[in-house]
Amino acid sequence: MKKLIIISVLSLTGVQAQQSINSSGGNGSGIGGSFSYTVGQIDYVAATGTNGSISQGVQQPYEFFTLGTNDYPTILLQAVVYPNPTTENVSLVVSNYSLENLKFELYDISGKTILLQKITTAETSISMKNLSTGSYFIAVKENNKKLKTFKIIKN
Repeated sequence: MKKLIIISVLSLTGVQAQQSINSSGGNGSGIGGSFSYTVGQIDYVAATGTNGSISQGVQQPYEFFTLGTNDYPTILLQAVVYPNPTTENVSLVVSNYSLENLKFELYDISGKTILLQKITTAETSISMKNLSTGSYFIAVKENNKKLKTFKIIKN
């Protein structure tokens, strides 16, 4: 009798489940029961406010890497760019290197230079607020020679 009442209540109120866009998934069953699974949820929702931004979803783009290799052991530059991904500004932090001849270049995915500026302090704030959503690169240069390049995702 209890099962009948629970089923009746559920059918009257309507049951809603979570929805997602996935790249793959399926169902499985065995002696112990059944299950469903998804792989590669590709959709997420982003919200921006005055105090920051938030993305909700299981799989979100989040990349930290430096392009290139360590084939140049004489380059002692240590540099970090954060936050990545960003919505407004990124900070370029340079250490263990003379700032005298350093510049950074911000350019888009097609190679078009957006900003070229001399690095004068160990931490430099770079505004990306007015840029479109997409991928960008920041190259740290000394006398027009690229020392390090970072990929930045702008949300």
